[in-house]
Amino acid sequence: MANNPSSKKRARQQVKRRAHNMSLRSMVRTYIKKVSAQIEQGSYDGATQALTTAAPIIDSMVNKGIFSKNKAARTKSRLNAKIKALKAS
Repeated sequence: MANNPSSKKRARQQVKRRAHNMSLRSMVRTYIKKVSAQIEQGSYDGATQALTTAAPIIDSMVNKGIFSKNKAARTKSRLNAKIKALKAS
């Protein structure tokens, strides 16, 4: 456990940061789920619109250190591939 004042402060900051990061991660997951829901409904235009909204938010989470660059790219790529498959069918 934290013993000196600086480590106690760092422990407090860590709790705040963890809560904030969990909130951001949850927000991104919600946007991803919105895209997936549109894909499952078979709505190409809705899915494209949802991905257009979600992509910059996913990228901003990379800058904030919530996701790695590769995870963000992989997620966007998979969603885009599903949308393209939806259009082809």
